Amino acid sequence: MITKRMEKALNGQINKEFYSAYLYLAMSAYCNKLGMPGAEHWFRMQYDEEVIHMTKMFDYVMQHGGSAHLMQIEEPPKEFGTLLEVFEESLRHEQFVTKSINELLDVAVEEKDHASQVFLQWYITEQVEEESNVIEIVDRLKLAGDNGGALMMIDDKLAARLPPAPATA
Repeated sequence: MITKRMEKALNGQINKEFYSAYLYLAMSAYCNKLGMPGAEHWFRMQYDEEVIHMTKMFDYVMQHGGSAHLMQIEEPPKEFGTLLEVFEESLRHEQFVTKSINELLDVAVEEKDHASQVFLQWYITEQVEEESNVIEIVDRLKLAGDNGGALMMIDDKLAARLPPAPATA
């Protein structure tokens, strides 16, 4: 059985995961406007991944006797600047999510909620991967600078991203 404090914290994170999906869908649309179909695809796949993260947490709350409460989702920005700036914003957002997941784990520890501690380990591992992936792209975009050919090569690589695998419980 999940405690009320843990339920409230997880519901807050569900909202953040929904916002993440919303943000990445907005970034996908923006990359379309930039004429970067690979980046558009990459962010669309990131959107799909965030929906999986949200759904996994949503299901967990209910499976452990809690109630999932859906809250209003903040509107994401419409403009992000250069392709590098889009990915830098993505990195900042992933760092925010990592901090939030770490805080969730702190709550689980304080509540002596061992099941939630184990559950959240998946997210902690996932966040290490998320940040690492975006850092690699940011680093490549910095190296490319304004070189159109290099940017197109990076965009082609981003287009090769595969859809996320469904999360397992």
